[in-house]
Amino acid sequence: MNPFEMVVLIVAIATIGRIMTAKYGVRKDRHGNDIVVDNAENARLRDEIKTLKERVAVLERLATDTNSAAALDREIEKLR
Repeated sequence: MNPFEMVVLIVAIATIGRIMTAKYGVRKDRHGNDIVVDNAENARLRDEIKTLKERVAVLERLATDTNSAAALDREIEKLR
């Protein structure tokens, strides 16, 4: 095997490895550990973040609103 064939073979092996990694959704973190990409988990976390942002917005509005204490109590009860 001449050096040119060896270089082509190494490039082909590396390319096939990258294609397989992309196909199966395996990524590496900073420490070299495999991370499997899970779209369902990502979607669940996005929904949870959206819900938490909505709750924070309501709590910010309650904290800065100048309504009476009774209205504040009603708003807090709605959140439960």
